[in-house]
Amino acid sequence: RRHPCAVAHGGGRVDDHLLADGDAALDPGRAVKGELELHYQPKLDFETRRIVGAEALIRWRHPNLGLIPAGDVIALAQEQGMAASIGEWVFERACVDAASWAQADFDHLKVSVNVGKAHLHAPRFCGFIKDTLQSSGLQPGQLVIEITEDILLDDMQASVTLLKELKGLGLGLSMDDFGTGYSPLGNIKYFPFDELKIDRSFVMDLPGRKADMAVTRTIIELAHRLGMAVTAKGVETVEQLACLKHMECDGYQGYVFSPALPTAEFIDLLTAGQPQ
Repeated sequence: RRHPCAVAHGGGRVDDHLLADGDAALDPGRAVKGELELHYQPKLDFETRRIVGAEALIRWRHPNLGLIPAGDVIALAQEQGMAASIGEWVFERACVDAASWAQADFDHLKVSVNVGKAHLHAPRFCGFIKDTLQSSGLQPGQLVIEITEDILLDDMQASVTLLKELKGLGLGLSMDDFGTGYSPLGNIKYFPFDELKIDRSFVMDLPGRKADMAVTRTIIELAHRLGMAVTAKGVETVEQLACLKHMECDGYQGYVFSPALPTAEFIDLLTAGQPQ
């Protein structure tokens, strides 16, 4: 019997390479074996064109199927009830890595980690974050928690309370994939976010599609009026880059500069110097 979750092999998804049941067992033990790893996609500032942070993305280096991307790893973790424990490993690993960057004189860098429902609604989430920061030595201001707007809507009052508690720890808060239609634009005023990340679905057709131009400009203007920075995801062309800069977007990440990189390659990118 084959597992129903297709995985990526190399550069794309391949439905004819499916995980067998034994291969699909996902648990933190995979990390001990060196199969789970984090890749980091650089985040750049438009004004300075410097790397100011990185988004942590999990990968599974499967012994038979090669590198499995974050989406498939997360789907398997959720299916097998391992989302919370895998998520904890991602947080711990990312904080340790970011603390090492600070020790190497890159203490201006912030690491962003996406939080799912399994974490956000866990009873001791804030306590876990405190413990992780203390054990890793990472300063709270160097950690950014990214949350998609859909998981905030189950209980808005509880979500606002939790976000304020996290903000009180000194962490950065980012709303990921903003503008995908989960909630009215007006809801953003209730959440204490520092940053909005524009979903790549709006970026991919810039500057040619007028509707995406209008939505993107509206998001940027709204965020700035609310005192939030804006980062565009999935920026792949110099035309998109120029368009976003003209609309006064604050930051960007995407293939126009770099894909997500293994830790060692990300460090090489930092130490080799950044674009001037």
